[in-house]
This record gives sequence, C-alpha cells and structure tokens, in this order.
Amino acid sequence: MIHQNESCGTEQISISYLSCILYILEEWTGVERLGEYLSYLIYLTWLFMPLLLGFLLPAVILLLIYISAIIVHIYKRKTDIKEGYLNDFWDGARQMLATMWYAHARIWNGYEVHGLEKLPNGPALIIFYHGATPIDFFYLVAIILLKKKRILHIVADHFVFSIPGIQLLINVFRVLHGTQEECRKVLENGGLVVISPGGVREALFSDENYTIMWKNRKGFAQVATEAKVPIIPMFTRNIRENIRIVGGQIKLLRSIYEYFRLPPVLLYGNFPVKLKTYLGDPIPYDPNITAEELTEKAKDALQCLIDKHQKIPGNVWRALMERITTGKQDNE
Repeated sequence: MIHQNESCGTEQISISYLSCILYILEEWTGVERLGEYLSYLIYLTWLFMPLLLGFLLPAVILLLIYISAIIVHIYKRKTDIKEGYLNDFWDGARQMLATMWYAHARIWNGYEVHGLEKLPNGPALIIFYHGATPIDFFYLVAIILLKKKRILHIVADHFVFSIPGIQLLINVFRVLHGTQEECRKVLENGGLVVISPGGVREALFSDENYTIMWKNRKGFAQVATEAKVPIIPMFTRNIRENIRIVGGQIKLLRSIYEYFRLPPVLLYGNFPVKLKTYLGDPIPYDPNITAEELTEKAKDALQCLIDKHQKIPGNVWRALMERITTGKQDNE
C-alpha cells in the first residue's frame, strides 16, 4: 500500500511502473485490488484465445477474397485498355490472383492435386463434394489456370451474387448462376464447368462422415447428356477438417436455411490441415442412359473417391499431422 506521503516518482520508493499505474487506476476508479481483477482477466483471455482464434481465422478467406476484388479493380484502372486487343483483358489479373492463391494454398494447407491428367483438352463437367467453404475449389482454379491455362466456370449459389464488393471479381472469373442453358453454352464452347450438386446444403449440414447430400438434383446430368461431355468427379481429402460448422446438426437452423436460403451457422477453424484434391476417372458420354442413371453413376463415382481417400470420421488432429509427417503414404 502506498501512503499519502509517498509518491510514485520519488527515489525512496521501490515500485514498478506497472504498480504505479495500477495505484493510479485504483485511485481513479475507486476499485480496490484492481491488479487481481486484471490478472484474472488476462488469465481468461489466454484461456479462451484458441477459441477466439478459431472463429476469427475463417475470416482470412473472406479477407483474401476482398483483397482479390481490390486487385481486379486496381488492374482495371491501371492496365492499358489496348492490351485487350492482344489477348483477354483480364488474363494478367487472373494470373496475378492465381499466383497469390496458389502461394496461400501451398503455405497454409500444403495443397496438392492428383489426377490433372484426367482433364480433357476439350469440355467437361466436374462435380465435387462441397466442404464448409469451397476453399479447395479456389485452390484448384489457381492451379489449373497456372498449369493448364484454362478457366474453371463454377456454378455458385444465388446468395454469392448478392455479396457486396465482389461483383467484378465474379465476372472476371466467369462465375455462373447455374441455369442449364448457361452451363450448356459454356460446355458447347469447349469450357470446363464445375458444379457441387449438394451446394450450400451439403456445405452446412454434412459432417465429418462426409455424407453426400444431393437430394433429387439431376440437372447437371441432363446438361452433360445434352452437351455430350464427360463428367469428372472431384474430392478433396480433409476438406471438412479445414473449416468446421457450429450448429450444422440443429434442425431449427436447417429449417431456417430451407426457408430463407441463407447460411445461418457459424464457421470456425481454417486449420492448416493437409488438403489433397483428387480428380477421378471421367464418366464418358453415353446416349443410352437417362439423366437419373447418370446422376447415380456420378454419385457412386464421388462416393468411391471419398471411400478411397478419406478416413471416416474426419479428424482435425489427424489432418494436421498429415502436414508434418514426411514420406507418409495414403491409399491413393
């Protein structure tokens, strides 16, 4: 206790600067033993820091998306429009962003792709299992753009187009609303279309057992049949361990999503787990099977990739260990 005839500035008193500040705060607030309360607060902060980081880290993905959006706006203003006569005006921006995302993929998730040779030089429709976020798709876009010089046209949920500030970015990477006519046109022009039949529903309400949730969706099979293109299944190992969902199994939240078509859950994680994307064998065009039969073949092919490359149930710790275990061979 510092008495009235003592002062923090005198040489006779051996007292730390922090103790002096605490004394001043106690005098100012009228709260005794303030140091003990602050120590307790610091203890709680350290105790809950991992939890806080768990909910903050997914925002890194959103931050990267907005950085990408800012880059395309800067590119639009700074690049000479005459370059558009020599090649696609946005090629430079795409290459720049692909390099950024590829670097993030390699550094943060040790990202790998297996089966790129299975992609045809012509059109194809890729169907994939949807994790809590499509971060694996962002990574795949970057790699195919850098290595194959091709653009993947993703079919996005309607709410994506209402996110403020990213409309130009969506246009630059040719994101599709997902009508059958729109997808068929891209395929007929020799493009690659990527669809997750499970969509946001699968992203939010599947779990560590990697349950495929397509309901009765078969429009993608109809498009592939009409465009006479192969279907290629795609799956990313540990994608559900990268980011997890809070409340995904709560029926009320499921009902809210079904009614409003907006994701009503919290995300946590963005753990630096090992991510490996596998492209399966193409399912060739067959004029003798129906869209329903093709849908089942595609679903079975995707399930085979999951069964072959994913340990069920998924485990975050195991997925983290795969990042640091050298020479580890999985059942590829």
